[in-house]
Amino acid sequence: MKELSSKFLVIILVSYVKLVFMHAQTRPDWEGNIPEGCTTITLGKKATVDGSVITSHTDDSHRTRSWIDIQPRKEHPEGSMVPMFKRLPNDSLAMPTYVHRKIGEIPQAAYTNAYVNSAYPCMNQCQVGIGESTFGGREELQSDEGLVDCQRLCQLMLERTSSAREAIQLAGELLGEYGWNDYGECLTISDPAEVWHLEILGPGKGKTGAVWAAQRVPDEHVAVNANASTIREIDLADPDHFMASDNVFEVARENGWWLPEEGPFRFCYAYAPESRTSFASRRREWRVFDLLAPSLGLDPNAENYPFSVKPDKPVDLARLFSVFKDYYEGTDYNFVKDITVADDSGKMVISPLANPFMPYDMNKVFRINGGWGWRGERTIARWYTMYATIIQSRDWLPDEIGGVVWLAMDNVATSIYIPVYCSVTDLPVPYKTPGRPQGYNRESAWWAFNRLGTLAAQRWGDMRHDVDAVWLPWQQELLDNQRVIEAEALRLYEMGKPDRTIDLLTGYTDKWGIRVVNKAWELGDLLWTKYDELF
Repeated sequence: MKELSSKFLVIILVSYVKLVFMHAQTRPDWEGNIPEGCTTITLGKKATVDGSVITSHTDDSHRTRSWIDIQPRKEHPEGSMVPMFKRLPNDSLAMPTYVHRKIGEIPQAAYTNAYVNSAYPCMNQCQVGIGESTFGGREELQSDEGLVDCQRLCQLMLERTSSAREAIQLAGELLGEYGWNDYGECLTISDPAEVWHLEILGPGKGKTGAVWAAQRVPDEHVAVNANASTIREIDLADPDHFMASDNVFEVARENGWWLPEEGPFRFCYAYAPESRTSFASRRREWRVFDLLAPSLGLDPNAENYPFSVKPDKPVDLARLFSVFKDYYEGTDYNFVKDITVADDSGKMVISPLANPFMPYDMNKVFRINGGWGWRGERTIARWYTMYATIIQSRDWLPDEIGGVVWLAMDNVATSIYIPVYCSVTDLPVPYKTPGRPQGYNRESAWWAFNRLGTLAAQRWGDMRHDVDAVWLPWQQELLDNQRVIEAEALRLYEMGKPDRTIDLLTGYTDKWGIRVVNKAWELGDLLWTKYDELF
């Protein structure tokens, strides 16, 4: 009997190891089997200084593609089909990437909108914007029977809809018919009137469909998703603030994840309870709210925070830029605060070599510890960000001018956001150039910023100031210029010359895109030269 028990335990252990290994292979962007790859912050129109509705996204995965282009508006012949793909890790090229394997097709629409085609397509010509953050959810919900994954759903919503509500309704229809094959995802969807959080999971192994819920961010509020489900109670009698799939209660009841007699239904605890245990997520939620609404005095160790809060004062773009550059500096959660040296006066200070963007292996060298264990803390700014967006939708301007994607490449802490208007017809060549399949090159915008960020992190305490000395004034110049360039664009538009409006904005994006890429290369060269033998 003891021998049988031992064999049984060995079988369980081997199965567990195989499962962990399989997850490591199929979900390489998850750290410690936890999705921690993206942060998205949303604001209603009364929560911003100028009345913009905002969504955002940090694509925190160096496996995703670095190139971005503009897909034009298209008309499609009757009977056309759209290919659907399954995203899989690809380690056969110079650097780790993803390969997209075709798994089926769905009918094409008669026409499709133009959109900014980032790895997760992010804005269309109608000012519909999308941010994203993976929260995983219960393993048993993921199903390979579906045809639609997260990146394809973003594309389909932008191609086929002109409002956030319409996008959510389309998602429900498509997923009901063709099925979701991804893990739990939160898509934050904005338009000039409002912004919603849409949380989606699979229907269960071997099934086709999806389970989903959507909640609107109140106009005067800010919300955040940081790789954890945040939707709790849903009131489907209030369609102004909630939407959900027809099976949202049924699937939880059938699986014993919610018993009505034990209390109200809470979406996150029914479908993604583990996500609420992760400090990698919860600490970021706290940090965003604490930076924008410090008067609330929220507990940094709490299990839950409100779905959304009212900021202490309306938020402008400059404030959002700084939030996305954050790594808990000045708090107890700056996990490199104890890497200290004595300065010339003998006072102990944080070493200039203390690096908040060190790779995980380096954490072990310095015996880092924090809310995320030996990984320290999961900061908002990350060294493995591929690109980041802050998306404005504005109802007082024509779509051509009102929709703008503020785009930064690589680590936001060492990058700069440039404006990409939703009507532009092209992007600078470096932004369209792949960065990873062939490895390091001087043609890719991502490599310019990845090289700069990697160098600056090596002597962060000093090099960060060289980077800020250039980017901060340039970022302010871009903010100051926004009103000027948009006034000229609007003048042309009101003269009945929308094509000239689009040409003006495309040229403006091109000019600044080329300028910041060239400067990123120059800054990298400066750091190599100035700090020779100091890192």
